[in-house]
Amino acid sequence: MILRRQEEQGGNEILRKIDCVMIRVDDIETAATYYAEVFGLHPQWRGDDSIGLVFPESDAEIVLHNDPNMPSSVEVHYLADDVVVAAADYTAKGCHVLVEPFDITIGKCAVIQDPFGTRLCILDITKGPRPLNRVESATKGEDPIR
Repeated sequence: MILRRQEEQGGNEILRKIDCVMIRVDDIETAATYYAEVFGLHPQWRGDDSIGLVFPESDAEIVLHNDPNMPSSVEVHYLADDVVVAAADYTAKGCHVLVEPFDITIGKCAVIQDPFGTRLCILDITKGPRPLNRVESATKGEDPIR
C-alpha cells in the first residue's frame, strides 16, 4: 500500500541508498587491520583521521574514524542527491534538522530527526567522489592498511 501511494504521488526518492556506516574507534590502524582480516573488508581510501573499507559485493562503506565530535559511536549515513533540498523537504514533512547542512570532503552532510526520534545522517556527493588514490599501496601489492 505504501509503495502504491508513492507511485501515485510520483515517488519520494530523496534517499538513494546507504552510503556508509561510520564507526568511531580508538585506534584506526588496529581496527582497520581487524576489519580486513576478520570481516574481509578492503581499504578503499584513507584520510587523516579515517579510513574507508568496502564490502566485496557492495559500494557501501564502513568508515572507521576517531573524531570525538561525532555524537554517536555508530551512525548510518544515507546518500541523497542534494542535502540542502532533502533537509528542507524532510522539515516540511515533519522532521527536525538537528545539524544544518555543512561541508564535507565530497559534498554536504546534515543530521535530521524523524517524528519518532530517530536520527538520520544524510550526505551528498555534490563535490564528487572521494579520490581513491588515498590507498595507493593497494595497487602495488602491498598491505594498504600499514
